[in-house]
Amino acid sequence: MRVKFSKHLIQFYFITMSSNMRGLTVFIADIRNCRVRELEEKRINKEMANIRAKFKDGNLNGYQKKKYVCKLLYMYILGWDIDFGHMEAVNLISSNKYSEKQIGYLGVTLLMHENNDLARLVINSIRKDLEELNEIYNCLALHAIANIGGREMAESLSFDVHRLLISPNSKSFVKKKAALTLLRLYRKHPDVIPATDWAERIIVLMDDTDLGVTLCVTSLVMALAQDNLEAYLGCYAKAVDRLTKIIVDKEYSLDYVYYKVPIPWLQIKLLRLLQYYPASDDHNIRNKLHNVLQTIINNSQDAPKNVQHANAQNAVLFEAINLAIHLDCESQIVNQAVVLLGRFITSKETNVRYLGLETMSHLAACVDSLEPIKKHQDTILLSLKDKDISVRRRGLDLLYSMCDVTNAKAIVAELLRYLNIADYALREEMVLKIAILTERFATEYQWYVDIILQLLSTAGDHVGEVVWYRVVQIVVNNEELQEYAARTVLIHLRSPSCHENLVKVGGYILGEFGILVANIPGASPMEQFNALQSKFGMCSQPTRALLLTTYLKFINIFPEIKGEILSVFNRYRHVLDSELQQRAAEYMAIATMPTDDLLQTVCEEMPPFPERESALLSRLHQNQSDTEDKRTWVIGGKDFNKDRDTVRFSTLGSRSNSTDSKSKNETANNGNNSNDGNGELDFLRDLEGLNIGGQNGQNGHTSTSGPLPAGSITPGSERWFGKLLYNTEGVLFVDSQLQVGIKSEYHSQLGRFALYFKNKTQTTITSFTTVIEHVKNLLITTPQQPATLISPSGQIQQLFHLECQNLFKETPNVRISFISGTLHTIVLKLPIVLTKFMEPIELNGPEFFTRWKQIGGGSREKQTILQSNVPIDLQGLHSMISGFRFGILKGVDPNPANIVGASVLHTAQGGMIGCLMRLEPNVEAHMYRLTVRTTNESVTNEICALLEPQLTNNSS
Repeated sequence: MRVKFSKHLIQFYFITMSSNMRGLTVFIADIRNCRVRELEEKRINKEMANIRAKFKDGNLNGYQKKKYVCKLLYMYILGWDIDFGHMEAVNLISSNKYSEKQIGYLGVTLLMHENNDLARLVINSIRKDLEELNEIYNCLALHAIANIGGREMAESLSFDVHRLLISPNSKSFVKKKAALTLLRLYRKHPDVIPATDWAERIIVLMDDTDLGVTLCVTSLVMALAQDNLEAYLGCYAKAVDRLTKIIVDKEYSLDYVYYKVPIPWLQIKLLRLLQYYPASDDHNIRNKLHNVLQTIINNSQDAPKNVQHANAQNAVLFEAINLAIHLDCESQIVNQAVVLLGRFITSKETNVRYLGLETMSHLAACVDSLEPIKKHQDTILLSLKDKDISVRRRGLDLLYSMCDVTNAKAIVAELLRYLNIADYALREEMVLKIAILTERFATEYQWYVDIILQLLSTAGDHVGEVVWYRVVQIVVNNEELQEYAARTVLIHLRSPSCHENLVKVGGYILGEFGILVANIPGASPMEQFNALQSKFGMCSQPTRALLLTTYLKFINIFPEIKGEILSVFNRYRHVLDSELQQRAAEYMAIATMPTDDLLQTVCEEMPPFPERESALLSRLHQNQSDTEDKRTWVIGGKDFNKDRDTVRFSTLGSRSNSTDSKSKNETANNGNNSNDGNGELDFLRDLEGLNIGGQNGQNGHTSTSGPLPAGSITPGSERWFGKLLYNTEGVLFVDSQLQVGIKSEYHSQLGRFALYFKNKTQTTITSFTTVIEHVKNLLITTPQQPATLISPSGQIQQLFHLECQNLFKETPNVRISFISGTLHTIVLKLPIVLTKFMEPIELNGPEFFTRWKQIGGGSREKQTILQSNVPIDLQGLHSMISGFRFGILKGVDPNPANIVGASVLHTAQGGMIGCLMRLEPNVEAHMYRLTVRTTNESVTNEICALLEPQLTNNSS
């Protein structure tokens, strides 16, 4: 963000700096002694001529260049135009002296803008300073990039800025400036920054021990996440963890405590960031977030010590309430918040009233029942008369959001009364909202017509075209409304003061439906014509053109007044305005034809308008466009925000954080799984015996330094994958930094597995995170988050629950990210396939062949002949088929070398599927014949696809 200093502050800076430059000191003193502008201008011109001559002669040393550039900058901040000296400032940037480099950067920042041709000349110098090991030079370069911020500079230097941000060697103050510089570049040129590619590296920095770095990085993540929700999904768990440490665990430096509130700026940003995402389904995260919000609510009960303490406390509180509403507007925390909001909107503090009304508007936009808010309706109506216009605006928003059928008449009536005295800045918005509320909650046609016509009459100048267009559309489309509308609009047209927009509505409605009231006393054809004609002379050209069309329709439906209308047409055939002249001439020709056939064809009744979204809503939302920090909800009822959330969250794919998944402990403990309450602990104790330390780093692979694209896996990581398809435990991956092991167990459609992570280095691994890339029909949840630190040679584990909901073909991936010197990313395929959810069954010979025949052939059977690449080991074959969870049936096949298996696949939603197989090995020929029959064609193909590669390459 460009930092703008006040004129007096910069002058003070130059006066302080001039103590080392006598010429600058004298010049500033001379300027300050000038009593009139003419003397100042004379002194400035003299000094400019002197500096110009010095620059022209050349042969200036660094000190002299610095002094003269300082004088030019001082003139510039006084408001004088400087059209030379830019190159000298650019040359100073290349100096090895800090004082000269500082003035060079200051000159470039003040004198150049992003489209200045000379800005290209400083890119290489800035890049050189970014690559320096001197942190001060890094900061000067970052300041220049953020202040100039041109596209060419962003394209050339954004990667260098990003490198400084993620470098483990960068100081905290350099990281802070780098994060804010990237934020500035992204806001100005979002297409230049590869936000998705940098997501993991940037998210990791939210765990930085320096809260200042965390604050700046969070600001950057907020901007990036708004446009890249899926890529920055990992920030959700980190934001919750950081809030828990600050608010619940009270882990923070005293340097960041502002009037007894720990780093409120970071709290607010994290609470706002969480609102960009849907509520987490992870039980652990939900509990942490509940504790955070409840603690904030409880802390708000403490009486503030002073104004600053109150401001910081309220700022955090209101953002916490907004998050609670976003997560679950029916929760107990929101119920507590409603009581607090009722107190806030009656506060004596203007800021508190403002925030209370805005937060209550958010609640009204999301909650199912408006009754708790309606209790404060009188107070909210009083806010329309508040002395502060911002409070009045928020009161208007809240009334618009809380309106429904029961209170619509009272709210609309109050808004109409207030419209007469409202600020001009509010009137157009009020007109739109009154029109929308009247249309949405009208239970009587008469009430709708009365309100809209009164609105047109009261605030005609602030009624846009879109309002009266919508009125006409509704009247045309509702037959029951037409007669009353024609009668009522005629009454309004007779009033002495009638706004032009009302004349437009009257002209259209009477031209179409005037015949419906022609027999009513006071509404005869001549009286309708006279009512419109009396306003004709005061209207603008477009309205006169519309009334001429209305008169033509009158000739068709009221032939008795044809003479009076023709005289009007005849008069306007000779006016200077070409549009009116053409209409009058054409209408005159049509009306005076021998027959009325063309007249009747032209003046046929308008058909109903096609149903479409109200243009009033589009116009209102246009006026309330989002700013840099996008609001996560819109002013209005729940229906508007439901659609908005659907669109926003539709960008989230299947990839989700492993700690942001639905915990289904109750599911895992139901059905045939008879684990007691300590089942998870018992399973983890069993896993403690898993030895994943036997592999050495030389046989492994190097993890990728940096992020991998979604869907791709780490090269070479499939080495251990095949054997784990038919084994329950083993090593999943190993390299020089990390070793990953897995142990699993399955029962019916349920399963669970644990991943073990061992640090193979002698340094602590930090910012450790796991992300599951889910697949359809396979639910993977975790009851706990993994530790974010792994000590040297230490080991941690993470437990996952599984449920096979239906058939699936893809295997899920786990994305592991951690910092060990640099950021490392490992993406592994998890050995979770369809056969894991099969249960072996025992059958005798007759039972097997009966089921074999019942399944039949065709698409349910698949037979393949395979060539083995290794010698066939019959004992190993039995172990493999059992590992694929087939029950080995002995004595069924007359050939003892053949293997016959039976199993049942269990799914939560697709039921049970019978699976039979027969494997005929030919040891001498190194060949197999595999036959699989199941009750589902897709399962048959999937089992064959899993068995075939293992049979051809198996060496066990």
